[in-house]
Amino acid sequence: MPPAAPRSLLLLPLLLVVAAAAAARSAAPPHRPTFACGGVVSGESGFIGSEGFPGVYPPNSKCTWKITVPEGKVVVLSFRYLDLESDNLCRYDFVDIYNGHANGQRIGRFCGTVKPGALVSNSNKMLVQMTSDANTAGSGFIAKFSAAEPHERGDQYCGGRLEKPSGSFQTPNWPERDYPAGVTCSWHIVAPKNQLIELKFEKFDVERDNYCRYDYVAVFNGGEINDAKRIGKYCGDSPPAPILSERNELLIQFLSDLSLTADGFIGHYKFRPKKLPTTTVPPTTTTVPATSIVKPTVALCQQKCKRSGTLESNYCSSNFVITGTVITTITRAGSLHATISIINVYKEGNLAIQQAGKSMSAKIIVVCKQCPLIRRGLNYIIMGQVEEDGRGKVFPNSFVMSFKAKNSKILNALKNKTC
Repeated sequence: MPPAAPRSLLLLPLLLVVAAAAAARSAAPPHRPTFACGGVVSGESGFIGSEGFPGVYPPNSKCTWKITVPEGKVVVLSFRYLDLESDNLCRYDFVDIYNGHANGQRIGRFCGTVKPGALVSNSNKMLVQMTSDANTAGSGFIAKFSAAEPHERGDQYCGGRLEKPSGSFQTPNWPERDYPAGVTCSWHIVAPKNQLIELKFEKFDVERDNYCRYDYVAVFNGGEINDAKRIGKYCGDSPPAPILSERNELLIQFLSDLSLTADGFIGHYKFRPKKLPTTTVPPTTTTVPATSIVKPTVALCQQKCKRSGTLESNYCSSNFVITGTVITTITRAGSLHATISIINVYKEGNLAIQQAGKSMSAKIIVVCKQCPLIRRGLNYIIMGQVEEDGRGKVFPNSFVMSFKAKNSKILNALKNKTC
């Protein structure tokens, strides 16, 4: 019988297998965390991310994360990475942030690649929702949440609910030094039901950009960030014109990105009573009385959609006369609500004109949405009446026509005319 092989030789094949497995493990790429579509997360801190991050997020999806931190604390959410399809109004792919877990106030909506500053909830609960359309473009997002003491003040915390009859609000560090980079602040002003809110900016200096894409102040009617209710978006060093709310709530949002900063601003607000509607006899030259009722009626909207008279004959009977480009339109209750980027003002009347730097805009309501027909992106001469809240109102027989450069000479001559 041949002698038995040494024990070490018998174990050699097994040792080679173990060594090979260890080498394979060490050569394998490091494990990356994978994120599901939404979820329920809680604790002192943690991370959430878009489905499939860092790969491209899927199309036609809606993912919801419910975040809860310990009772008595508030949630602070900081985006570490953001890459969603870019759009000025975030209409296609976007992330919404809400206070609470159900029917909460929206703190902000974000898209593109510019990360907002820290977002702070008003309780220990926050809801994050990401929506994508059929065409996706980007890697999505990753964000860290953490618990903080309520009402904690510092560079990244600002905003709040304002309910006193008058008060002020300002950017962090005002007036000692520039506002910090990467800040998001929301002030929610709430007046009694029968009152409105008047808003004025005393000093104003926010990083300038033609489209206010980087640092800006946005003001909304109501208590949430909603583009359909946005009164204006402002930046540069010219204070916006005074603002009057439609009802008893206003929301002011300030956002700075992670680059340039500026002095910032201080603003003041006060409550004022609603004006009771009054009945007045319109002058004989006025084609349509300037009432505060904007709901279209069947009788009104069945009128022939045809302007009458000329530029000259309509100039004096109109409360306002402007030329401008239609930049946004939205249909509400049978009327068309439009924002006009102003080219020139010939007759202002009581029309509320918002200004950010050299850019001016005004809100108008086409009472019967199809009459006169205006389209986004086109230039018009618009003549009409003005509501008590400063919005322009256009009726079927109001004078509206396409604006051509040759019209400027006639309008400039009418501007010097005494009505």
